[in-house]
Amino acid sequence: MKTKADFLAEIETKPLGELIKEYPLAEDFLLNMRFDDLPQNLPLYQAILPLDTSHLAEFGLGKITLLDELAAFLQMFFAEEEKPLQVGSITVCGGYDKDGVKEDIKLEIRAGEIISVVGPTGSGKSRLLGDIECLAQGDTPTGRHILLDGKALNEEERFELGGRLVAQLSQNMNFVMDLSVEDFLRLHAKSRRRRNLEEVISRCYNCANELAGERFARTTKVTQLSGGQSRALMIADVALMSSSPIVLVDEIENAGIDRRKAIRLLAKEDKIIFISTHDPLLALSADKRIVIKNGAITRVITTAEGERAALSQIAVLDDKLQNIRRHLRLGDIIEQDLAD
Repeated sequence: MKTKADFLAEIETKPLGELIKEYPLAEDFLLNMRFDDLPQNLPLYQAILPLDTSHLAEFGLGKITLLDELAAFLQMFFAEEEKPLQVGSITVCGGYDKDGVKEDIKLEIRAGEIISVVGPTGSGKSRLLGDIECLAQGDTPTGRHILLDGKALNEEERFELGGRLVAQLSQNMNFVMDLSVEDFLRLHAKSRRRRNLEEVISRCYNCANELAGERFARTTKVTQLSGGQSRALMIADVALMSSSPIVLVDEIENAGIDRRKAIRLLAKEDKIIFISTHDPLLALSADKRIVIKNGAITRVITTAEGERAALSQIAVLDDKLQNIRRHLRLGDIIEQDLAD
């Protein structure tokens, strides 16, 4: 692990442009100090030497102490990339259904498993995902307990995990910052302390466009993306950038994206994936499916070989429906041969 002295040595010797390329947050640090047009071919101290830096006094800094503070800042964020949390399993311990009847279940799900959650609208599928997201400890309406690697978590542990444990892709996704797609990805990559910034941004962007029904540009504002494009962007982001070991997906069949490719992409990592869905293709592609009725888990079904065999026929039907949808979007007349 790099020490503060290691970072200070780099700051003193590397041209500023190279330093920022390797440690992108250094640019944000300098902009905060109101240095926005420094020569990129000189090390930082040489770059600021001829400048009037009286404004640094506002921060209690001088030209030399600025370098020291930047070294401390870089050590905090870039001593190493953010390490993914390691989770071997989660366990759902039953609570109560909507009538207060005990939910007789203790279900362990291990890393690498894909679990679909099925049931009628309003049965409690999203509530189960909500319990998992907040690592419920009997303090939600269902009364469920969620164990992590077989262990209940105290309030301090739940707080420390924060938003790092679970990544959620919900039905309704609204961006509130008016950033371009590229700026959004760059911001997230920086927050994840990624050093290979441009590579990660390109991979996420290209992957999102492969999933989306209609392509979008890097300069497109995230607030201008359609629902399907937003979902495609976030799936790519979760799969390629997020280190969260648990992924919760709520009804991606309605997003207008290549959902089978999306699930394959998410499943490449050794994550635990829950998919709330009404889609038979997605439900049967999972390792197991949880059946929800009246707010409770009533059955857990391991996908059988017979169901997997039927999956290929369902995929043929699904491809036919997707083809008809494409023709509709293009304004074509739907002839009998498309339905045969």
